[in-house]
Order: sequence, then C-alpha cells, then structure tokens
Amino acid sequence: MNDIEVGKILEEKLLSFKPGSLIKGTIVRVDKEVIVDFGYKTEGYILREEFKSAQENIKPGMQVDLVVESLEPDPNGLILLSKEKADILLNWDRIEKHFEEDKPIPGTILQRVKGGFKVDIGILAFLPGSQTDIKPVTNPSQFVNIESMFKIIKIDRQRKNVVVSRRKYLEEEKEEKKREFLNNLQKGTIVKGKVKNLVDYGAFVEIDNNIVGLLHVNDMSWSRITHPSQLLSVGEEIEVMVLDINLEKQVVSLGLKQRTKNPWDDVETRYPVGSIVEGKVVNITDYGAFIKLEDGIEGLLHISEFSWTGRVRHPSDMVAMGDTVSLKVIDIKKDEQKISFSLRQMEPNPWPEIVKKYPAGSVVKGRIYHITDFGAFVEIEKGIDGLLHISNISDSPIRHPSEVLRKGQKIDVIVLEIDPEGKKISLGLKHLGQLQPNMEQEEENEGDNQENI
Repeated sequence: MNDIEVGKILEEKLLSFKPGSLIKGTIVRVDKEVIVDFGYKTEGYILREEFKSAQENIKPGMQVDLVVESLEPDPNGLILLSKEKADILLNWDRIEKHFEEDKPIPGTILQRVKGGFKVDIGILAFLPGSQTDIKPVTNPSQFVNIESMFKIIKIDRQRKNVVVSRRKYLEEEKEEKKREFLNNLQKGTIVKGKVKNLVDYGAFVEIDNNIVGLLHVNDMSWSRITHPSQLLSVGEEIEVMVLDINLEKQVVSLGLKQRTKNPWDDVETRYPVGSIVEGKVVNITDYGAFIKLEDGIEGLLHISEFSWTGRVRHPSDMVAMGDTVSLKVIDIKKDEQKISFSLRQMEPNPWPEIVKKYPAGSVVKGRIYHITDFGAFVEIEKGIDGLLHISNISDSPIRHPSEVLRKGQKIDVIVLEIDPEGKKISLGLKHLGQLQPNMEQEEENEGDNQENI
C-alpha cells in the first residue's frame, strides 16, 4: 500500500469523525483528565468524573466507547470526548433490544416521584406505583434503593421516555417457577403442604409458594366423611400424594388416603361371603342401615334383609345409630367397594315350615292387627301375617274393610295362596261361606275398635 492509498484511508477516517459520532478509543494516560487515542490527528480527553464508580479501574490500555463532543481542540490541542453520552447511546440500543426480545433488564429504584419511582436501568426510567409489586404497595419507601429486574412495557426514544414494570417481571418469574415445578413433579410423589382453605368438596393445599392443589373430600379418608373439617383445619401442615398433574391448566390433584393401604384390597379374605361379622350402625335410611366394620369398610344392611317375615316398615324399628350388631356377609363387590349384610340370615328361614304348616285351603284363626284401604293384615302366629284383600272379605260390595272388620278382632280365615319367595300369604274370608257370627275382640284393644290405619 503506497503513501497515496494510506493518505486516502486516513482522510476517509477523519471525515467520519464529527460531533455526536460514537467511536472507540484507547486510554493513553491518566492525569487530571483521561487522555485517549481515538485515531484522530490529535488526542482526546475525558473528564474523570464520567467514569463514576469504575474510576479506580481506569488504566492505560483500556478501550472505551466514546462520543465526539467537538472537533475544535482546546488550548492544549485536545478534543473533548464523552464517555457518559456513549454509555447512554449504547444503553438505548441495549434497552431497545431487551424491549424487542421481551427480556427483563436489571436496574435500581432511585427515588420516589409523583405516581411511582425513578429507576436506573442505564438511563432513567419511570416505574408506575401500580407496577412496583404483585401485592398492593402500602409502604412505597421500602422499595427505594432496591436492585431488581424489570420488564420494559413502553419505550419512546425520541422523547427519551421508558416505562418499566417490576410487577410484570415478578409475575412472569412466578409463572416460570410454577411451570418448572410442575414439569419436575411426578405422580405418586409424597409432598408436604399447608391447608389454605376448606370447602364442602375438599381442601386447597399449598405444596409450593406458587402451587395450590386440590385435595378432594373423596381422597381424604377410606372412611366416609361428610365434610373436610372432620379431618383437617386451615393452617395444618400435612403430607399428601400427588395423584394427577394437568400441565395445561396448571392444576394438581392430591390424595391423603392414598398414603395408607386400601382396606378393600383384601376385603374378600378378611370378610368372606358367608362369614359372621360384627359392625356398628353409622347411618340409617328408608331403605336400610349402613354398618361400619372398620375404618374405610362400610356396607349396607338392606331393609329386605332385616327379617324373614317382612313386617319391618323402617330400619329404625329394629336398629339405632351406634348399635353394635352381628351380621352375615352375603355379597361383596370389591371393585365398587360395596359389601352387603343380612340380619335375617342369622336365623333359619321359617318359610319352608310355614308352607307345610299352612297349606292352601287350610282354615286358620288370626288376629287383625292393621287395616288399610285395600284390605286387612291378619297375624296368624307371632311374626307371621297374611293379607286379607278387600275383594276377599265379602260377597257383598263394601267400600272399606272397616265396614265389617275391626282392629284387634279375631277371625277364622282360609289360606288361599303362599308365596315363600315374596314372603306373602293371601287369605280369604268370604270363601268360608259367611262372616263369622262369633267374631271376638281382644279386651285390651276395645279402645281401638274404630281405629283405621
């Protein structure tokens, strides 16, 4: 390369220097000012205070970014340069890049101003009060001098305005930690948690600062419970099993009873069909009574299994809450977690003998113990009764059995039919040829002669 070519290159380089240009320079020496070689025909200088806190690191050989303030040399023949303005230009580029890429940027909250704070992120930015924290700010002064990360939510380079949000950064960080936690969480894992709230259908349990899972009431105990408060209280610390994780909805299902063995796993071995067991009455309904054998094992004693005679109108006629009863296991549905009991099968079935004792066509003496619109129930021996239907009372039309019959009355009836499976005996009165002229009435029931039930 000849001298002419070198001269042209230097000339082009010199032409590129103009006030406001962003250039690079190398520190030559440090005096009252910092002297810099920046490839110009003369050296430049920077005021030492522009190095701020990094002043102790100023040393010859360091490369720095600079802005040309003026090309007019001072009395010493040096060109004034600015590191501060270069930092601002570079910071704007950095800030715009963070904004475009939606990346957080570090900064320091400097002071309170109207409506928020001033924040140093390389340039001064505005932090609105509503964007300071996730929770409402009650003491703004506590945030002054805090170093934090911020999201840039608005930028106007022309007007030199930048608006940042610490709240948005904290929310996104919280969501990211939540996703990371859920991604690492495994089904079947035992985790510690604190009960945050109780509702009718379960409990909400905090298992991480950002994760609250649902412990459904059905997953609390193998025993039947009607409300979570029977087992848990708000603020209680518990260990639960992770049953399911929905990453899309960020929902975690938890279990408490799964930490212990399912008592139904070997129910058929411990309570085989045909075995005699002892249990406690824990609930009574119109159709039967629920019997608890142990925690988690409850079964139904259906009303049809109370007695062979079928005279039980309501389970409460025979058992009360809290009663301990002996029963026979008659059915187990392990998969459905159902077990059925029988009380009547604790005694022999009397119906085969009843069929022999009262064959169809036989005449028996009985006592009327109940009258209805459709007929009368006649007890032919203790615990055994039959139905005398209104159509079988008289050849003459009657509108109600009470026209010819009274409660407590003793009469002769004929056995028309016996259904041992249905536990039913059909009786007839008109079939005897006439109403009994000597129908008797028990003395103790005289006061009930006109009572119809």
